[in-house]
Amino acid sequence: MTKKIYTAATLLLAFSVGLALSQDKGGKGGGKGPAGPGLTLTSPDIEDGAIIADKYTAKAGPAAVSPKLQWANVPAGTQSFALLFHDPDVALQKKMDDVTHWMVFNIPGTARELPGGISADAKLPDGTIQIKNTRGAVGYMGPGAPAAGPYHHYTFELFALDTKLDLTDAATRADVVKAMDGHILAKGVLAGRFHQ
Repeated sequence: MTKKIYTAATLLLAFSVGLALSQDKGGKGGGKGPAGPGLTLTSPDIEDGAIIADKYTAKAGPAAVSPKLQWANVPAGTQSFALLFHDPDVALQKKMDDVTHWMVFNIPGTARELPGGISADAKLPDGTIQIKNTRGAVGYMGPGAPAAGPYHHYTFELFALDTKLDLTDAATRADVVKAMDGHILAKGVLAGRFHQ
């Protein structure tokens, strides 16, 4: 009886050590350890939650440029990214839709940034596609909330997708959102504040 207890204890100890070793390989073992950080979107030009500098806004007029965006912690299986820059606060002002300031999709899955000052071309050399903003122009449109009201929270949302979208630059924001449905692996958010 003592020998059986000793053997069972030895097997249990060996199993426990093996399980611990399998989980202690940088979180890549067979065990389910704590989840790693999610998709993170940052910018050297806009601090999360801070006021957006004039050069990226309507205050700069036609000279307004898009900020540089960077991301990390991309999930496995990412084939492309889509980016939406919008003003959700407008929807709180008794309007049906918020303002689409910029929508970009089919950013290559290998990309880890969008450079600042992206041209207003519908299709970029790497296959990235930009569609029309609320004003009907292709590309980035800087924030422009009026001075009379409160600061608006302008929000960049980056989506990691498990596919490339079968759409052209003629697509609308609704078309892109519909095509992304069921393909979103992760989402990163960056917001800045602005009013004139």
